[in-house]
Amino acid sequence: MVKTSRRLPAELRPTPETASRPLPSTARELFDALPQLPGLRTEVIDGSLIVSPVGTPEHGWTATLLYHALQSLVMDRDWRAYVGNVDVCIDGPRDPVEPDFVLAPADCPRWGTRELLSSGLFMVAEIVSPGSVIDDRDRKPDLYAMGLVPVMLLIDPVATPATVTVFSDPKGGEYHTVSRVAVGSPLRLPAPVDFTLETSIFEKALG
Repeated sequence: MVKTSRRLPAELRPTPETASRPLPSTARELFDALPQLPGLRTEVIDGSLIVSPVGTPEHGWTATLLYHALQSLVMDRDWRAYVGNVDVCIDGPRDPVEPDFVLAPADCPRWGTRELLSSGLFMVAEIVSPGSVIDDRDRKPDLYAMGLVPVMLLIDPVATPATVTVFSDPKGGEYHTVSRVAVGSPLRLPAPVDFTLETSIFEKALG
């Protein structure tokens, strides 16, 4: 996936102006101070700045297949869908993350001009890769639940067999309803999405 820059390229060498500025003291401040990093994804998870490479072509194709599955719903309801190119600000800690897929209303509130506020979203989706297993399976569900994202979808081609999991009903920093199927079985995405996803579409990316 080609990442759209959220920050202007920065001069990394010290200047009289930058030398006088205080150093970032939090992961969020460091994130905001970073220049453009082509080919890398930057997020703040559990108070740590995480810099990782963008996904493989198969990873990007999986996100695109999800977009195509939901395209009619998005257009009929005048929603917005973003495939790996929009930042989300988690309400509360204000941590920035970049989901692999975001479903949002057209008037979703923002933090600044670039980041969608998590509590205004309909759904986020993450696609597990070998290097993101712990973050995607263990950390991000709680992070999105804390940010009151109504629905999180976890597509896990790394699992044996490959699975798709939907998390919903966020309360107290965790999701209270979890449904999981093997890739190939239908999966109901609860309100506000209210859609039956045929997960067999992901077999095209796994083959």
